[in-house]
Amino acid sequence: MARSSGSHSHPKAAAQSSDQAPEPHGSRNVITHEQISRRAYEIFLARGGLHGNHEQDWAQAERELKLGRQ
Repeated sequence: MARSSGSHSHPKAAAQSSDQAPEPHGSRNVITHEQISRRAYEIFLARGGLHGNHEQDWAQAERELKLGRQ
């Protein structure tokens, strides 16, 4: 009987909502991992493709996207 109450897809829905679910309406100011990744890669290329600064590139990308969204 416990199975019938646990058969609802709440755990799956929670996992999908954090990783793959589309953004809810009104969440336009949410910056996605993909957007940050894309911008960090652009910054990496602009620096000549030199490795070793990925954390700085990521942080810069986040800052730029957040400022652009406000």
